[in-house]
Amino acid sequence: MPSPFLTLPAAVQFRPRWFKAARYDLVFDWATRLGLASIFTLLFFGNLSWIIHAVSDWKLHASYHLALNIAARVSSALFVALVAVTTLTRLPPIRKATGIEPRIVALLGTFLLTALAMLPRKEISLIALAISCSFVVVGMLSSFIVLRWLGKAFSIMAEARRLVTHGPYALVRHPLYVCEEIAVIGTFIQVVSPVALIILIAHAVFQVRRMLNEERVLQAAFPEYENYARRTPRLIPAGWFGKPIG
Repeated sequence: MPSPFLTLPAAVQFRPRWFKAARYDLVFDWATRLGLASIFTLLFFGNLSWIIHAVSDWKLHASYHLALNIAARVSSALFVALVAVTTLTRLPPIRKATGIEPRIVALLGTFLLTALAMLPRKEISLIALAISCSFVVVGMLSSFIVLRWLGKAFSIMAEARRLVTHGPYALVRHPLYVCEEIAVIGTFIQVVSPVALIILIAHAVFQVRRMLNEERVLQAAFPEYENYARRTPRLIPAGWFGKPIG
């Protein structure tokens, strides 16, 4: 009767394959972390450079317009700095989405915001600018708070690290996306144009697809996710604007 255990030659053959696969996953994970963290670090220093230049010009060009834009830039800088740090310190994934589509969707959903922010600013009234910057500040600061709550479970790609169901995640399943979209609306007000509208719609489509991809991964990784999803709306808290979405 053959032994139910691996023979020595089989074990010797199995271990290198397992070790190589684990080492490859580790190297790929850290390469992804470093690449994404580098991009967000560049975005942080871009914001920081703009803030320093604006503050140095304050005595010569002090205005409400400049003050509002500085506030928006500071909130954005804080958020992207936290994203960079959290990307490096997060837990290793225990499950990932398969295929290239979830990765492309996640990257486009993330970095289309940068394309929107790089569009030429329009000349708008002080009231419109105040509304725009208020949306950006509220969206970025609330995103900062939610990301701090999410902590080491944070992912950009559709990956499962740890299931978070308390705090903001007890209200909706995707509070970080909700907060980010508030800032997106604020940015859109300043760059409104047909091109900006196309980017905004494309971003919304990718974000919805991104949420669905993430939910599938979380459901596969955590059996308790199904009950959590059943009792927690996707985007709008229960009781707001009638029937919640999701």
